Amino acid sequence: MRQPGKGEAVQAARTPQGIAKSRAEAFSDGVFAVAATILVFSVTPPDVKSGLAQALLAEWPSYAAYAISFGTIVVIWVNHHVVFDTMDRIDRALLFINALLLVTVAAIPFPTALVAKYLQAGHDQQVAAFAYGVTMSCMAVAFSVFTLYARRYRRTYVPLDWLGFATGLVLYPLATLVALWNYRVALAVFGFIVLFYFALPVLREYLGTSGAGGGSLPLRSTRAAEADRSDLGEDA
Repeated sequence: MRQPGKGEAVQAARTPQGIAKSRAEAFSDGVFAVAATILVFSVTPPDVKSGLAQALLAEWPSYAAYAISFGTIVVIWVNHHVVFDTMDRIDRALLFINALLLVTVAAIPFPTALVAKYLQAGHDQQVAAFAYGVTMSCMAVAFSVFTLYARRYRRTYVPLDWLGFATGLVLYPLATLVALWNYRVALAVFGFIVLFYFALPVLREYLGTSGAGGGSLPLRSTRAAEADRSDLGEDA
């Protein structure tokens, strides 16, 4: 029987063994699905005897809050899937870190309902936007910790994408503080963050697979494009 060489033995000793990840992925997907579904309850049908069209238009804060929060959950879910897809196994510590992230995801419907309600009420908008920002800031921190810890289980080393990593960590707390003075600016920043994390991976994949000559000449190698996808915007 062939004996492992010295280099193979060292590599095996350095490779984290971990535990299977399938149940963690299934549980996480369930939390994401429930959180995204509950969001719709922040949109309440108007109770009017006439003038339904105007009443529906007046519900715009509910629509905006729903769209921003649903988009945020989609971004988190997509990047959470990408992180898990780069690993074969995980460990107990990552399970707890993942659970901490899911706590923040499950909490998103509550501040979403606050924003929708108090924007329509016309008072305490700053407090509602601040509560929303605190939740999103906690989510950004939790996801960043999750991402950084998960890197030790990656199959291959990929440099950290600092643009995707830092944007949410900086803008969410900043917008949270701004909410105390101007809730409109804060909500605009929350919306911008969602659009940023939607656009960044799409743009990078496009630039990685198309060239100036109608897409016939790739700008970067397939390996570089794969590296971008595996560590792109994963810190929403």
